Amino acid sequence: MGTKQEREEKKALALAREKERMFSLFSYEREYAAYTSICGIDEVGRGPLAGPVVAGAVILPKNCDILYINDSKKLSEKKRNLLYDEIMAKAVAVGTGCVSWERIDEINILQATYEAMRQAIASLPVTPDLLLNDAVTIPGVDIEQVPIIKGDAKSASIGAASIIAKVTRDRMMEEYHLLYPQYGFDANKGYGTRAHIEALQKYGPCPIHRRTFIGHFV
Repeated sequence: MGTKQEREEKKALALAREKERMFSLFSYEREYAAYTSICGIDEVGRGPLAGPVVAGAVILPKNCDILYINDSKKLSEKKRNLLYDEIMAKAVAVGTGCVSWERIDEINILQATYEAMRQAIASLPVTPDLLLNDAVTIPGVDIEQVPIIKGDAKSASIGAASIIAKVTRDRMMEEYHLLYPQYGFDANKGYGTRAHIEALQKYGPCPIHRRTFIGHFV
């Protein structure tokens, strides 16, 4: 356990390391500091067999003091939920976009992802003058864009957007679980887990399954 002083020192060291990590996570935001409103963009839900694709758009304040932002997949559910609340409270602006499984089947997942991202940008109460995107360049957007590979782990703004998108989508899938409990959407969030695929083969698809994604299984 160590003495109280040792525990305090360990805690202070961990905090200092986290502040250092967050400083490096704002490197893109510092590089483009001449822009007034830098917006991070990310999506969640390209891979699942069911449910929508959701995009998040977040403009963080210039003097942002939020710690522990990361790629949402690297965070525990509890940590994501805490960060979601903190981002919602402290961000200059937050927007989300959601594109349905029917639309995904109609226009394909990549085009649906772009549509969700455009929706997220349009829903912002503040118009950004620079977009930091996770890996993609969004067509049909007049704002300057910087695509960053693995951006959700390299930019605080994109990481924050990934948290907003993931928590939003996860909560939607938990609601769908109440309507279609046999597929375990509360646990798998629509992804093709073994239990989900077995349920799909047993019960057939439900209304929120993506028909263009499930041909291998039914």
